[in-house]
Amino acid sequence: MMGHQNIFMEKRKHYMPIFGNRLILLVTTVVLICNAAIAGVEGQSRRVLNFNAGWSFRLDAETDYKNSTADYSDWRNLDLPHDWSIEMPFDSLSPGRSGTAYLPGGVGWYKKAFALSDADRQKRLYIVFGGIYENSEIWINDVYLGHRPNGYVPIVYDLTDHVYKNGVSNVITVKVNNSQQPNSRFYTGSGIYRDVKLVFTEDVAIAYNGSFITTPLINEDEATVHASFEITNYALREQGNITVETRIHDPEGCIVARKVTPEIFTKKQKVTVVEQEIEVPSPQLWSTDRPVLYRAVTVLRKGKRELDRYETVFGIRSFVFDVKNGFSINGQPMKIRGVCLHSDLGALGMAFNRSAAIRQLQIMKDMGVNGIRTSHNPAASEFLDLCDEMGFIVMNETFDVWKHHKNPFDYHLYWDAWHERDFADHIKRDRNHPSLFVWCLGNEAQEQWHDPGLGESIPRRLAAIVDSLDGTRPTTIASNEMSLDNPVLMSTAVDLIGYNYNHGKWPTFPEDHPGRKFIVTESTSALASRGQYDLVPIDTMRIWPTRWDIPFDGGNSDKSISAYDHVHTPWGSTHEESLRLFEAYPHISGMYVWTGFDYLGEPTPYTWPARSSYFGIVDLAGFPKDVYYLYQSVWTDKDVLHLLPHWNWHQGDTVDVVAYYNNADEVELFVNGISKGRKTKEKNKLHVRWRVPYQAGSLTAVAYQDGIEMRRATRQTAGEAVRLVIKNREDTLDVGNHELAFLEVVAVDLEGNEVPCFNDWVEVETKVGGTVVATDNGNPTDGTSFQSLKRKAYNGKLLVVVKGNKGDDKIAVMAHAKGLRSGIRQLVVE
Repeated sequence: MMGHQNIFMEKRKHYMPIFGNRLILLVTTVVLICNAAIAGVEGQSRRVLNFNAGWSFRLDAETDYKNSTADYSDWRNLDLPHDWSIEMPFDSLSPGRSGTAYLPGGVGWYKKAFALSDADRQKRLYIVFGGIYENSEIWINDVYLGHRPNGYVPIVYDLTDHVYKNGVSNVITVKVNNSQQPNSRFYTGSGIYRDVKLVFTEDVAIAYNGSFITTPLINEDEATVHASFEITNYALREQGNITVETRIHDPEGCIVARKVTPEIFTKKQKVTVVEQEIEVPSPQLWSTDRPVLYRAVTVLRKGKRELDRYETVFGIRSFVFDVKNGFSINGQPMKIRGVCLHSDLGALGMAFNRSAAIRQLQIMKDMGVNGIRTSHNPAASEFLDLCDEMGFIVMNETFDVWKHHKNPFDYHLYWDAWHERDFADHIKRDRNHPSLFVWCLGNEAQEQWHDPGLGESIPRRLAAIVDSLDGTRPTTIASNEMSLDNPVLMSTAVDLIGYNYNHGKWPTFPEDHPGRKFIVTESTSALASRGQYDLVPIDTMRIWPTRWDIPFDGGNSDKSISAYDHVHTPWGSTHEESLRLFEAYPHISGMYVWTGFDYLGEPTPYTWPARSSYFGIVDLAGFPKDVYYLYQSVWTDKDVLHLLPHWNWHQGDTVDVVAYYNNADEVELFVNGISKGRKTKEKNKLHVRWRVPYQAGSLTAVAYQDGIEMRRATRQTAGEAVRLVIKNREDTLDVGNHELAFLEVVAVDLEGNEVPCFNDWVEVETKVGGTVVATDNGNPTDGTSFQSLKRKAYNGKLLVVVKGNKGDDKIAVMAHAKGLRSGIRQLVVE
């Protein structure tokens, strides 16, 4: 790490600005000032306003509401982000079918009225939509702003010349058309499902996503920060004598470096690119264990007048992908231990919520995950902010479809007209994130089989776009066709060869692709329902479906799947098999498991009434399945001893008992205090197993190191449920930050043991303050609406999602079930 250049920085020589002239004027001044107050100030020259509150909504495919005079007084009032599909009933006849969780699309309209303040009437005004799914059309005061088919990329419109500046109310109208189905293989949601912002600037300002910061040289004494800014000039004349000053703030808010570029000249209606190099002393390096973030605050001035103040968050780190030794960061070897995540947030649908995303990422972090693949589309920019802050290595994916379709109405319809602009907007939005390490150009593209010419040309073109706009990160493509005749797999335009599945070929990659670097873009596709165990020997391997191209009519009658790690798809493997191979070979730089969480849609191997996936290491409600602890035992230093299954069976049953463990050399099993023997992991195994007759009572595992007991785990036979208990990690809720509380409801017996087979109806309510926004139980076949306050528990658990309301100082949530004492939980609202 120290003293060498990021190996991908050599591509920087290809960087060319999109607009205008390039100007490089460097004046070096380094200061060391610790002033958190200065660091935290945003100048009035630029103002960013959250524009989520106070919208009106109507679902209506028949009427045209684009006119600003259209009556919307009876529309539903709501705040964004919003996903209307998640609010709809599941429907077996939904045209999106299982891929979109049997939830409908449709056509929705949004309107909002707003007036400009006196201070803002002389400003330039932009509206920024983080994501609208899909086919959005937008008007301001009857002026048509534009159309954007892509539902995942940011959308920015300049409103300056179209808004009323005399105090008259402006009306913005958004039409969202998600009626053409199917257009995706997985749940997309419908609506304005990410944040909306208004941005006010002066005529001369840094463009939206117009900064780019890299760290090309790093050593122990200093790091070179390269900063590039696109400065727009919408004034009526050229502007000269502009000074560009950038101050670098460390995590404590201290100014540790400063650069001033004087005498900038900008032509009217043009963009000028200014570049600076700034030396940061004694840099603190970003890593997955210590994700240190710096802030660059860039100020444009003309004389004493401030024209703009623009902030860019970045990290200082170096990394290498190596043919033989895989991946290293800051000079330290590291395996990228990743998972793939879709963008939905379970019962909340696609509507982004920061606290829900934090919960997902923290659950992954606790498992030992250090990498996230944003499958198969750009995630919310706020999601990448969290990856920066929490320390994840992100494989950032843009396309699931290129020119050839996977569904009749998917992105292939828009590829020719839109893919270059969509990709460029994605790159420019995300390229400052220190968590971003790899650009994934596509997933399982049909061009692998159907069009060799496009299979060769598209990767080359997409890689060139990355080189022109970033050039500091490698590219890959997630390929699942291993033929050496596959032009996508064999493309030399990309830096890393990416395998989806095909774990049998991982060990021989160096011989199959000499001199190439390797990453597993997607692995495993094992299947399980949380808390469900079929009493068959776990070495009885099940491949469901038997073939990917033939409808599956097998499986369990209730469409459950055993949570022992012994069911997988024909293209995949068990968790243990993939994990063992991945850890064994240094040339495998990383692996992204399919998937970290269950997700809406794609309920392989089943169809209706199953409406969400079985692939997750964690279920849709956020409750870990047993294999979570397999990964935790390998990927963390935490002491792990996890025992499965539960211990509520029938007399005469024979049960496979499995223990996942680490930091010990053997485990002994006891049934009601009687030893069933000590076992150690066999070669090529990451667990130990006993097959024992069931006896009600206690099942205990004891882990030993050198004959000394290190820890123990017990499963107790639970009696009849007598009361409900509501659990939560936190007892406070921040309404101002739109935090949600995720409450776990369990049933317990007289002794306080959780009842693992409790599947009765539970009804929830808020007795004081708050609102229940969703419920879930992790059962992929549950057809109850996520907004319902009444839902069955599933294998002992139920999730309740609660928000605070303005004015609440506390919230009391209660859960009721027939014949049981109710549970209650209180939260303090901050």
